[in-house]
Order: sequence, then structure tokens, then C-alpha cells
Amino acid sequence: MAHGAEIASDRAGSGSACPVCALPSAHFLSVGGQDYFRCPTCGARFLDPAQHPTRDVERATYLRHENDPDDPGYRRFLAKLADPLSTRLSGPAQGLDYGCGPGPALAAILREAGHDVAVYDPFFAPDPAPLSRVYDFVTCTEVVEHFHHPARDFARLRDLVRPGGWLAIMTCFQTDDSRFVNWHYRMDPTHVVFYRDETFRHLADLWGWRCEIPVKDVVLMQRPGAQS
Repeated sequence: MAHGAEIASDRAGSGSACPVCALPSAHFLSVGGQDYFRCPTCGARFLDPAQHPTRDVERATYLRHENDPDDPGYRRFLAKLADPLSTRLSGPAQGLDYGCGPGPALAAILREAGHDVAVYDPFFAPDPAPLSRVYDFVTCTEVVEHFHHPARDFARLRDLVRPGGWLAIMTCFQTDDSRFVNWHYRMDPTHVVFYRDETFRHLADLWGWRCEIPVKDVVLMQRPGAQS
């Protein structure tokens, strides 16, 4: 474990409400002046909300990401979600890439497959018009770990999916507490919530949705009901 990190046992008075499921959580660890909590109900780990980065820090970090739609390596990375999602869509579908970033590569891949894909991003595609519709699928790749208010944001995503449609999420699942301190995902200053597969299964249970995890780091959640 890195110098300066302290794993703290759960103790009374040290908790914070889980931002994913709103239930009580407990102190997890402190490292580098940052405090993390864990939720015993949904399994999420999260940064103290008082220590979230500012919007300026977020934007500056996002601009350093290399998300070139023409990069073969990046396209292979996104195929981890695009391929299993595509097999669950019957014919051309209408979708939304939520949190598309400055280079909406996933939207381009899905358009090439014949789907009609709108985009939204609070920094790079802030037009709210796409948020007034419902879709056959909504994708969220490398986005949910940035949510400062995940319960609110997941409620929005849920409402964007029409009956029978899919919410497709990709984020690096947190699996090993002993490696958390030196985990590259934690070290990104804009990553504030860390999910386990059980977190998404918990959400699906709360919503009454079907939940599939075709590969690690990808979750497909289907809203009940027939598509129109």
C-alpha cells in the first residue's frame, strides 16, 4: 500500500449517505488528503462529495483525453460495449450517447451500424433538446464514474429509455479493496464514484429492470415492456 494511505475500519459517526442508493455508508480509507467511503448495500465506493473537483478541473482533464473516432485501438475498446449491445437491438434503432465527450466515437460506430444516434454532453454537447425524448438505447461509456450526483443522474438515464429499451454502461469495475490506493482509475482527479457489478444489479433490482454483464466493465440494463 502506498505511503500515506490508511485503511479505516467502519466506525460509528464516520459515514456518509451513499450517492448511488442513498443508504448509509462507512468510511473506507484516506489517501493523499482524500477521504473515500463504501456502501455496504450497493457496493459503491466514493469520494467525499466535499472533495469533488471543480468544473474547470473537470473540463481541463477531459480535454487531455484522446478519443479519436478514427483510432483503431479506441474503436476496439468501445466495441466491448457496442458489440453486445448491437446483438440485442432488433434492426435500426434510435439511441442517445450520453456523455459523448469532445469526440463522439461511440455514436459514430453505432451510426455506421445503421442506428440513429443523438449525443449529449454537459461540457461538449450541452444542447438539452435530446434529453426531452426517449430512446431504444442509451449509452454511457466512461461517464458514470464522473457523476457528482449519481442517484439523480441514473434517474435521468432511466427516464430516457423507452419500454423494452436498453441502458448500456461501461466503467471500470472496482473489485479489489487492497489495490484501491494505487489503482489507476482512482488516480484520475475526475473519477469520484467507483462501481462493482453488484452496484448495477442492485439498481436493476430497485427499478425492476433486467441486468446483464456480458463482460467485465460492461453492464446492459433492459427496461421491462415491449418497444413501440
